[in-house]
Amino acid sequence: MADKKLILWNRAGCQACQALKSQLAEHGIAYVSIDVEGKDVLRDVLEAKYGIRHVPVAEIGAGDVYEAVTDGSFERIRALLQA
Repeated sequence: MADKKLILWNRAGCQACQALKSQLAEHGIAYVSIDVEGKDVLRDVLEAKYGIRHVPVAEIGAGDVYEAVTDGSFERIRALLQA
């Protein structure tokens, strides 16, 4: 699990993002935050990668191989970090 990185795409005022951040904090899971608030170019990146523009999106992986959780499922994020 230590070699995997979690990148959390989020925005201020997003209740689902805040809930997910709280769950990550409760379990001591570190992440890198990418705030898309007012940054359409970042939402364009999400659309190009996953066909969506909404957050939260969690990317879990290492090196050049990442898998995304686009529905905010904490259990799925946790499972990918432990795999």
